[in-house]
Amino acid sequence: MANPVNLTFHGAAKTVTGSCMEFTFEDRRILVDCGLFQGSRSLETLNYGAFAFAPDTVDAVVLTHAHIDHCGLLPKLVAQGYEGPIFCTDQTADLLEYMLADAGRIQEFEAQRRNQRRDRAGEATFEPLYTEQDALTAWRQTRPVPLEEWFEPTAGFRSRLWNAGHILGATSAEVAAGDVRLLCSGDLGPQNKAFHADPEGPAGLDYVVCESTYGSRTRAQLTIAQRRDLLEEEINTAIGRGGNLVIPAFALERTQELLLDIAYLADQDRIPHVPVFVDSPLANRATSVFARHASELEDLGGKDIFHHPSIHYVDDASASMRINNMSGVIIIAASGMCEAGRIRHHLEHNLHRRDSTILFVGFQAQGSLGRILLEGAERVRISGTDLNVRAQIRRIDSYSAHADQSELLTWITERKPISGSLFLTHGEPGAAAALAELVTEHDPSLPVTIPAIGESYQLQSGTPAKLVGTARSDAAQLIGRDWQNDYADFAVGLKHQLARISDSGNRRKAIADMRKVLDEYAEPHHTRRNRVRA
Repeated sequence: MANPVNLTFHGAAKTVTGSCMEFTFEDRRILVDCGLFQGSRSLETLNYGAFAFAPDTVDAVVLTHAHIDHCGLLPKLVAQGYEGPIFCTDQTADLLEYMLADAGRIQEFEAQRRNQRRDRAGEATFEPLYTEQDALTAWRQTRPVPLEEWFEPTAGFRSRLWNAGHILGATSAEVAAGDVRLLCSGDLGPQNKAFHADPEGPAGLDYVVCESTYGSRTRAQLTIAQRRDLLEEEINTAIGRGGNLVIPAFALERTQELLLDIAYLADQDRIPHVPVFVDSPLANRATSVFARHASELEDLGGKDIFHHPSIHYVDDASASMRINNMSGVIIIAASGMCEAGRIRHHLEHNLHRRDSTILFVGFQAQGSLGRILLEGAERVRISGTDLNVRAQIRRIDSYSAHADQSELLTWITERKPISGSLFLTHGEPGAAAALAELVTEHDPSLPVTIPAIGESYQLQSGTPAKLVGTARSDAAQLIGRDWQNDYADFAVGLKHQLARISDSGNRRKAIADMRKVLDEYAEPHHTRRNRVRA
């Protein structure tokens, strides 16, 4: 019997971001993806911790696509000693030049901003996770490979990339070592996805690792024409209210899909001919990559929709600020979950306006500002400033770049027979559990595993995966909302709650009581226990 393959999940396990899988076979090690954690502050702290492996012992990286939650820790990996190749499609390599460089600039900017905040005065200097130069060094290590052709990442491993139908250049990664053959889905696109063909992949595998982002949700199956009908209604309603329509959108793919539909609706005179500002330097650069690969994309109809007269690309920061003096315009800005980037200052200027509309068109991870707004927050905090939410908060699900529950089940079924196990990753616990239940209903004989961050499994051909390494001790605490989300909610509403107390003396007593409770919790556990006994 051949030596087993070991698989360790370092991210995107019971959570949606931080995708990173480590495969070891004999004395060789490869990674599939190396992504950034996004969401709650607790989850984001994982970005700053040490890797669970020595970067200089990794022989190769196979990258499924250019979204930051799959590639965003590559610059850190390289800065800490990884010198090997990063295998991906040529489209992904083209996008990474801009995606990684932008991520490096954001890390440097966020470090500078945090160090300048008054509420951090006297604290230790905050260092960027990595720099723009680190990011460009990582990009130079990319090695483009064609779809569906075997290549050897390192001795003992073979791999093939398959179209995943998710974003430009996105793939599923097939990995073979010894007598074990498996497929990592990456992120899978839905049916009727603009620009790309439906996902593909091989069948008859030992193991399959499948994403489960929308494992608990089944969307209405809309055509592109029906999706445009929904967008038309949202735009006309929003502009009709007199304010701005602000759309937080991922710079890569979601922005380009929106531009495709907005250009079409404008050409058909179905929406007002108002200015459309794409206020994201990264989105602008990503759009140039789409234009470069236009001949490989579906649904363009031979038109150069990326240079439509209604669309204005904003690079300069001062031009971005001037948009805040306007009304009745459409603003598309990153990031899609409202965690960074120029979208945050547009929210600062529009959330309090009753005539403005915030339209979400993508997934919002637990703990992210976007998720908090969608869940109906009346007040939020952005960069230390408390803001009332008076704008209309709207959502369109039909722009998702992820397959829904029924599409995921179809994709898994098409991979059969699966002789070992199915792993469900890249989903929140409820989503992964719902998909696991559905898969088991359809095939009770297929072992389904929902791994946690840090878990390791031994893989041998034709047998279920065997757990050989346990999860991080804090894995459960990292999932979903954390105390900092709760603190932000509490702090934002505190003044309003105190104002509801009519007597000023009682207000002061309430504050004193809160301080007393905090002091009690700050005591060492044994001291608090002894005092209670006394």
